[in-house]
Amino acid sequence: MKSMDVTGWTWLNEPREWSPTPLTVRADPGSDFWRLTGNGVVRDNGHLYGMSVTGDFTVTATFSGEYAAQYDHAGVGLLLDGENWIKAGVELFDGKPQASTVVTRGFSDWNLALTGSFERFTVSAERKGDAVWVRYGLDGQEPMNLLRKAYFPPDVEVLAGIMAASPEGEGFVTQFHEVGITR
Repeated sequence: MKSMDVTGWTWLNEPREWSPTPLTVRADPGSDFWRLTGNGVVRDNGHLYGMSVTGDFTVTATFSGEYAAQYDHAGVGLLLDGENWIKAGVELFDGKPQASTVVTRGFSDWNLALTGSFERFTVSAERKGDAVWVRYGLDGQEPMNLLRKAYFPPDVEVLAGIMAASPEGEGFVTQFHEVGITR
């Protein structure tokens, strides 16, 4: 991938602290994307930095993070509107950083996969027609481990890019080493 061109990218819920060079985000405390499932909570104040894309594309990010609190997470996001979106990457759950995907179509649906230890995590979300394929790789490995295949509305404009959130903690820092969108 070896890319970092974020020309024309914009923030949805810009964090209080971030730096473009290197692309570093400190997720604000209480930030998240979540909708209803399990606790009735609706949160749409997570940080998403990206660009509008229509049709088929792949968004990929390689990043590292200083995960500290339950549910701290970072990775990539695809947002159609407040009720339809996908976020995928790494989430701290029960003290372990794990591969994570949340698919929301009215209600959030979450899945995790144990990954073992890693320094850097790479995640991709490939939109093909009405499906998004989420894959990941560890420490320089191409994203080839399938984490999730999910329905996502085809041929509509979405905001796609990198995301970070810290719903329970005091915020945490993620550095994005490589990011890109290909069509």
